[in-house]
Amino acid sequence: MLEVEALNVTYGRTRAVQSLDMTVGDNEVVTVLGSNGAGKTSLLRALQGAVGTSGGRIVFDGKDMTSKSPAARVKAGMVLVPEGRQIFVSMTVNENLLMGAYLRRDDNIEKDLTEIYDRFPNLAERRHMSAKTLSGGEQQMLAIGRALVGRPRLIMLDEPSLGLSPLYVDRLFNLLGELNKDGIAILLVEQNTSMALDIASRGYVLELGRKVLEDQAEALATNTALTEAYLGGSDGDGSARVLEEQP
Repeated sequence: MLEVEALNVTYGRTRAVQSLDMTVGDNEVVTVLGSNGAGKTSLLRALQGAVGTSGGRIVFDGKDMTSKSPAARVKAGMVLVPEGRQIFVSMTVNENLLMGAYLRRDDNIEKDLTEIYDRFPNLAERRHMSAKTLSGGEQQMLAIGRALVGRPRLIMLDEPSLGLSPLYVDRLFNLLGELNKDGIAILLVEQNTSMALDIASRGYVLELGRKVLEDQAEALATNTALTEAYLGGSDGDGSARVLEEQP
């Protein structure tokens, strides 16, 4: 479904992503791992078109999307759930969800909203309330619900468990499993390496913008040298300790 070929992203003299090749297959869950500053967020933002590329190609469903606008990528079925949720706190829950349907021109939006409220009962109870009144976990569900209104074929998530309670982390990963069973491919950047590798079929490890390793998720999960060398060791909860953010 997604093919990335020799992708480069630069900010001035900083090379955030360097000659990166990767793929995501139909209905596949792929995770991207690495310490802070490894280029993971830059990769997702480049795939969505939020930042420009300085080389390489992005092909989605056989179509070259490298020079396409973010809107064109969303229309094609590529949707990003950004780090920090980035919901519209001045809008209601329902208005936030409707923003996910901004590019749609069909008559099934209300039906899809009903399905999302069925999936997220907490959001249904608060649909007319300001999004700023939601808890962190509810805001993350809202961000994912907004993405789902766009009817994606590929959802890209940037650190979705960041700042969530253990209860909501469990709910989040259960949700991602359900979405994948519904036929949505997932590209996941996640600090909780244990849970990311548990849900993924394959994984890539980045270091300073370069891909240093790719393998089946099961192999990566048991690779202690990987954990020590590129993920900064492992805490008791299975989450990688991140290194200091690089400029």
